[in-house]
Amino acid sequence: MGFWIFMTIMNLLIPSTMIGFGSYFMKKPPKRINDLFGYRTTMSMKNRDTWEFAHHYAGKIWLITGWAALLISIIAMLLLLGQNTETIGRLGGIICLLQCIPLVAVIPPTEIALKKKFDKHGNRK
Repeated sequence: MGFWIFMTIMNLLIPSTMIGFGSYFMKKPPKRINDLFGYRTTMSMKNRDTWEFAHHYAGKIWLITGWAALLISIIAMLLLLGQNTETIGRLGGIICLLQCIPLVAVIPPTEIALKKKFDKHGNRK
């Protein structure tokens, strides 16, 4: 039971992070365009307008996919309740890896949205 609790907590970290940062980025993108924190791509760092747009857009995607991943993870871990540690560990690890997909998959739609809204210099179209 202890290992199941541990794996459940571990599998809730990525969705919780997505929800937390998604909500944060939607409301308050980092004040300064920087190389350390935030949604950092060449296009998003063109100017303050692209920076804020990218954070709001990516934040919205993370918030939605984070809640979906959280719900799916809870259900999946409940289905593993009572299983042996090898099964819990193996499937818990797979769940964790699958959660990384929406974490990174936010980049293509955000970049597409940036290119639709802004020209290559970061000016609104």
